[in-house]
Amino acid sequence: MKNKSIVKIIVLLVLGTFFVPAYAVADIKIGIILGFTGPIESLTPDMGNSAELAFKEASDSGQLLGGQKISVVRADSTCIDAAAASAAAERLITSDKVVGIMGADCSGVTTAIANNVAVPKGVTMISPSATSPALSTINDNGYFFRTAPSDARQGQVLAEVTMERGHTSVAVTFVNNDYGKGLSDSFIGAYKGLGGKITAAVPHDTDKADYSAEVASLNASGASILAVLGYIDQGGRQMIQSSIDSGAFDKFILADGMYGESLLKNVDGDLSGTFGTVPGTDSKGAARFSEMAKSAGIKTGGPYTGESYDAGALLVLAMQSGGSTDRAALASNVFAVANAPGEKIMPGELGKALRILASGGAVDYVGATNVELIGGGEASGSYKEFEVNGKSYSTVRFR
Repeated sequence: MKNKSIVKIIVLLVLGTFFVPAYAVADIKIGIILGFTGPIESLTPDMGNSAELAFKEASDSGQLLGGQKISVVRADSTCIDAAAASAAAERLITSDKVVGIMGADCSGVTTAIANNVAVPKGVTMISPSATSPALSTINDNGYFFRTAPSDARQGQVLAEVTMERGHTSVAVTFVNNDYGKGLSDSFIGAYKGLGGKITAAVPHDTDKADYSAEVASLNASGASILAVLGYIDQGGRQMIQSSIDSGAFDKFILADGMYGESLLKNVDGDLSGTFGTVPGTDSKGAARFSEMAKSAGIKTGGPYTGESYDAGALLVLAMQSGGSTDRAALASNVFAVANAPGEKIMPGELGKALRILASGGAVDYVGATNVELIGGGEASGSYKEFEVNGKSYSTVRFR
């Protein structure tokens, strides 16, 4: 009798009709690829943890595809090395077999991963922070999305803030890559359109030991304030420090890549009077996410944590909407869960959203950042205007 049972099980396994118990089903693998080393490494731990907060919420709800769990696989984009980032994404997709990717982060590596790996292999990417305007027009076949707004909008907002503060002439330095070039073009074009004068525009790299030549060139232009469109941990911060040390500039205009506690901690000098913009909202969803993040030990107030949670949530909800972990089905359902019609979903309500979708209903994910996808799958977005007072940031208003 025992031998007959063993033979029967073997036959069923061969025919593919022997079902393993639910508890033995493999986890759903989702990749997180961010620059855990490199010029924004002080920002990415909280971004990654915020996305994992959404994945844990979905797993713990017991509602995801009949009770399945998510297993996260992390990879390092480096933020600046396109080849290394593409290789890391290749491993996520071919070796780890992730069904989707939360990331990447910096615009250049995000473009490389999308063009070289994710799109050709039919894997959805949702970036929380890649903001280059060029990403709006990549040939993504519907597999690339972002919860951060394009720098085409940030440049306009930052230009308006600068003019409103009475600065009619500005020197600009930008990191010499896709992000820096795209943002500087947007800012300079908008600023000139408002009647402002750009006295000099000088690129900088992220890995130099000495930035005195760049600072001297900017100082010679005669501007009294410097716009630094770069990265908080490499390049941009050193441009600021060199400016302070040489007496060239003591006030700065900053964009999203320069916003974070490590700037105030690591710059030797008083940055009071410095101001800038970073994606953000004062919505109910943002407040709810902040509470959740604090409870989970995630720092709040930094850039792109809410966007990371939202990117993770959209991946989960799109899977549920498609009813499977099929990569193509996931991609085709992102817009359906991100926008109206449907019941509005806030942070902490992923279990509720999963139940609605499982029963054939519709959801409109609002999340931490008032998610609304437009055009080629990017966020319309809103911005926080901030300023520096001593060793702290203060919020001026939201736009």
